[in-house]
Amino acid sequence: MQIEIATQLTEEIVEAFNRLIPQLSSSSAIPTRVELEELVTSPCNSVILVRHENFDNRIMGTLTLVTFRIPTGVRSWIEDVVVDEAARGKGLGKALTLAALDQARSLGARTVDLTSRPSREAANKLYQSVGFELRHSNLYRFTL
Repeated sequence: MQIEIATQLTEEIVEAFNRLIPQLSSSSAIPTRVELEELVTSPCNSVILVRHENFDNRIMGTLTLVTFRIPTGVRSWIEDVVVDEAARGKGLGKALTLAALDQARSLGARTVDLTSRPSREAANKLYQSVGFELRHSNLYRFTL
């Protein structure tokens, strides 16, 4: 297993997102090349990729860590964690999450947050196993 942070957009990354985003969400559009370029090159984002030797070292999962400064300090947020269905259960999600925590720490973040639907039982167990604690808070969304 190999973890890396994308520093430039490649054809391989485009292919990986084309394959992985439909596995993450049936209602979200696959990001365009321009959107992926913006995602990868934004100084606020760390696009973390995982490869696995059982799959010819192809990119088999991704996670986006968003890091930003607010008046009370630097914070990070984990978004859009997805591991290819063919590679699930091999520790790739955990490896991505631990890499994101290391990256957030290196960027000076005080906290790392994420959300996960209750129905994603395996994901929720994973996050708890690495030390995430359930917060009792209201999460509001305004759709534009």
